[in-house]
Amino acid sequence: MRSILPLLLCLGLSLDQRIHTQAGTLPKPTLWAEPGSVIPLGSPVTLWCRGALEALEFRLFRQQREQRKTPMKWKHGDKAQVSITHMTEHDAGRYSCYYVTFTGRSQFSNILELVLTGSYSKPSLSALPSPVVTSGGRVILQCGSWLGFDRYILTKEGEHRLSWTLDSQPHTRGQSQALFPVGPVTPSHRWTFRCYGCYRNSPQVCSQPSDPLELLVSGVSGKPFLLAQQGLIVASGQSLTLQCGSDVGYDRFALSKEGGQDIPQSLVLQPQVGLSQVKFHLDTVHSYHGGRYRCYGGHNLSSEWSAPSDHLDILVAAPSSAVPGRVLHESCDLRPRGHLQVLQLTQHRPLPAVTAQ
Repeated sequence: MRSILPLLLCLGLSLDQRIHTQAGTLPKPTLWAEPGSVIPLGSPVTLWCRGALEALEFRLFRQQREQRKTPMKWKHGDKAQVSITHMTEHDAGRYSCYYVTFTGRSQFSNILELVLTGSYSKPSLSALPSPVVTSGGRVILQCGSWLGFDRYILTKEGEHRLSWTLDSQPHTRGQSQALFPVGPVTPSHRWTFRCYGCYRNSPQVCSQPSDPLELLVSGVSGKPFLLAQQGLIVASGQSLTLQCGSDVGYDRFALSKEGGQDIPQSLVLQPQVGLSQVKFHLDTVHSYHGGRYRCYGGHNLSSEWSAPSDHLDILVAAPSSAVPGRVLHESCDLRPRGHLQVLQLTQHRPLPAVTAQ
């Protein structure tokens, strides 16, 4: 049975007709959504309205219209909730709430915009100039699409999903985009983002999520080394192996490329037990694989990465129009995570193909 979100939600307590309920005599309540205000089609969401301990009634409004539906559930005396079991287009919209006590009616809460996602094709998300950010630094996240969305929403994944909305701006060759400034970035938690595109005529009904983008926070610990086993000049169509290692004893390594939109996968590589180096393999090199590479080391118990290695400039000798090759690592478990800007590769131990040089 499809859930219908109530728009007037009360506790069923009878209020004396003599109660003075002039609007604005009490502080406004707080309205929020769990797990967040950007919800995929068919997923559950709970709306909470928190007011005063002496509140007798809570009322929830959607886009300035009030309807009498299911009562809100009382909890701890100062807040009420209503749950949507399956999010639909009928539930998307702009919400506000207020509460009533024996002394009067509160102000309205701030507007909560409940957004439904999954109705259009996903946009792309990239980091400018790079997804690798120095601890305390800032970065620009670019969300764009050829569908010409009028606005974009950026969400940060985690226990509390945060979101930001920007109107789109024209981009090259008819593509629309929005540029979200992010920072300062710290290694205290993961920085993983997705974005969505929406149209002006239905602003709370948006696209499928972009592929995830995770920022790598670069710290001050010892930088690893980066080598190209075939040399810095590689013929188009040949394979390329980049070796990253350190004497620090890192548990994982990451490889990044400036302007990393050319990298088709995001992979992390963990070294074999007893070693502190890894090898990143491109089985078929094309012209767009040329560029400047760096690698980073990290520890499993920290989200912070090392200082970057010295850069390595790879030149591809002959351009090719062939279909791009896949990113592979021998004896490793490849787990694609979409079109991200950082190479990451995960493996099953042991990894006999990786040996110390």
